[in-house]
Order: sequence, then C-alpha cells, then structure tokens
Amino acid sequence: MDALAIKLTSFSQSGGCGCKIDPTALHQILEKVPKHWAQSDLLVGIENNDDAAVMRISEHESLIFSSDFSTPIVDDPYTYGRIAAANALSDIYAMGADPLIANALVGFPVNKLSMDSMQEIMHGAVDVCKDANIPLAGGHSIDNPQPIFGLAVIGRVHTHMVKTNSGAQAGDMLILTKPLGIGILASAIKAGTLGASAYKKFIHHITQLNRPGSWLGKQPEVHALTDVTGFGLAGHLYEMSREGQLRMEIDTTAVPVIEEAWALVEEGMVPSGAYRNMHSYGDSLFFADDWNIDHQLVFTDPQTNGGLLIAVAPEKAGMCLDKLKEFGFAETAIIGRITTPKGTEAPVVFNR
Repeated sequence: MDALAIKLTSFSQSGGCGCKIDPTALHQILEKVPKHWAQSDLLVGIENNDDAAVMRISEHESLIFSSDFSTPIVDDPYTYGRIAAANALSDIYAMGADPLIANALVGFPVNKLSMDSMQEIMHGAVDVCKDANIPLAGGHSIDNPQPIFGLAVIGRVHTHMVKTNSGAQAGDMLILTKPLGIGILASAIKAGTLGASAYKKFIHHITQLNRPGSWLGKQPEVHALTDVTGFGLAGHLYEMSREGQLRMEIDTTAVPVIEEAWALVEEGMVPSGAYRNMHSYGDSLFFADDWNIDHQLVFTDPQTNGGLLIAVAPEKAGMCLDKLKEFGFAETAIIGRITTPKGTEAPVVFNR
C-alpha cells in the first residue's frame, strides 16, 4: 500500500489528549511514587497533578519543565505537528510562564508512513515554535508502531509568579478561554462526518496558542491556572477544587461549546475518553436529574490544546475577560464561581 495513502488517524485508538491514561488508573500508577524530594528548590512536582514541574534557580527566577506527546487527531501531517506542538507549549503557559526552548519527541512507524509525512509533522511544529518565539532545538526519535509526536519544553517565570492548579480561593470567579467539544468533533473527523464549517472551527481552536497564560502569570489576582486537556472540563475543575475542599459552581449556559458538539454527542460521536472521565470523576460531579446524559459528556470530553481555566478574584474578573478577548480569545467567558462546600455537597456542580 502507498505510504502516503494511509491515514494518520488509522493508527490511533484515540487521538490527541483523548489517548491519555484513564484518571483512575493514573492515580493508581502514581500512588506509590515518592512525592517529597530532598531538593528544596523543586517548587512544584507531581503532588497535585500540575501541568509542569517548577525548579527555582534564583530568588527571582524559576525554570518550568514539561513534556507532552500525543497520537494523531487529524490526518494532515503538517496540521498534526502544529496541534501537538501547541498542546505541549500550553503546559508552560498554564503555569503562567514564558516558553524558552523545545525539543521534539518522536515515535514513527518508518516502514508504514513516508518520510515526507514525518518532515511535514516537524514543519508544523517548527512553525508553531516560531509563533511562540522559541527554537525547536533538537529531540529524540524511535521507530514505533503508532505515530506519536510532541515536545519537551523549558520555560521561565518569576519565582513568585508561578501559577498552579491548587491556588483557587472561595469567592473566585472561573473563566474559560476556549469552547469545549474538541474531542467530540475529532470523533466525527475520524468517522468522516464532520462538515467543512465545523472543521474550520476545530482547527482554529486546537491550534491557537494559549499565549495569554504568560500575561495571566503576572496578575496577582489570578489565584489558580490550568489548561483543559485530556480529563475534560469536569476533571480539571475537580483538580482545582483541591479534592473537594472547594465547590466549583458552573453555569452551563455560560460555558462556551462548539455548537455542532451538542448534536454530535446525540449521534454517538463521543470519544472513549469522555466515558472514562465520567467514570473516574462521576461521584464528584452533580447534574440535575433532568440533564440529558449525552449532554453531560460534553463536560467530560477530552480536549487537546483546550482553553485556559482561570480562578481570579471577582473584582478583576471583568478586566481579565476583556484582556483575554483582546488577545484573540473571542469566546472567553466567566463560567462560574467558587464557594465553600457544605456537608456532602459535590465539589463540582453543573447548573442551568
């Protein structure tokens, strides 16, 4: 068979961040991994499932390190490279930092796909790194039966301006910068049923760099920051709740969602990761009894290079909203608020 005729997504059981390990299984894997290190300059490790590690190198500066790779979510190699690179850089922006340098992480079935395809994947990644004003300076590659591609990235940030997913406070407002539905639309792409208009929206959102994270890192009123990826909005809200110490009250009518996603979930275009997330986080989520079960899955849909989820002091929420829209995130919205739970209340509540 002609190597160029083989679709990239045909190698993927699930694409993009939908290929992440089930959250419950990941918790079991990490359960016995040591979380306390003698190195006092390690400011952020694996304790709270943050987006990247943080190492203090001076009183005023820290390095951010992350690695992220995924399987193909689209068939076009150049676009796949752009998506994977933007998604990897998002981990740095989600810590409030500026990316500094990147290396490529490559797995490629060399006897099944052409070298032209690999070159185009790299081309896409290099172009995204140029947009981020950093070099793609090297990397590591292996012969692998399933294509995987991503980046290892180093960033830098003022030591006292690092943002984590665990700093949210009761009273904060919650902001989301991109619409949900990426995993659902990706399922339709793989099935060959997504229309041209919806595909255009998909590509716009999934390749858009989360550059505003660097600006958010400099805002003292921004108390917590993360990006919405493989665990869906619901999973990342739960992580931000500090395992139920806070209550995340979401107004679902305010949450931005790619319009076509609602109909697609009713047609069964749902990635397996959405069901895994619902299974893993379901006991911590509350939907009213009249909620359409299909529509619930929109909120556990795994995103690839999804939006930034921000917990910000209420007096600065409007200012942040306006600034994020100036950055080009037109669908940014205030989606809820944070309160203190009472009794046995679920930590993540979806109201409408």
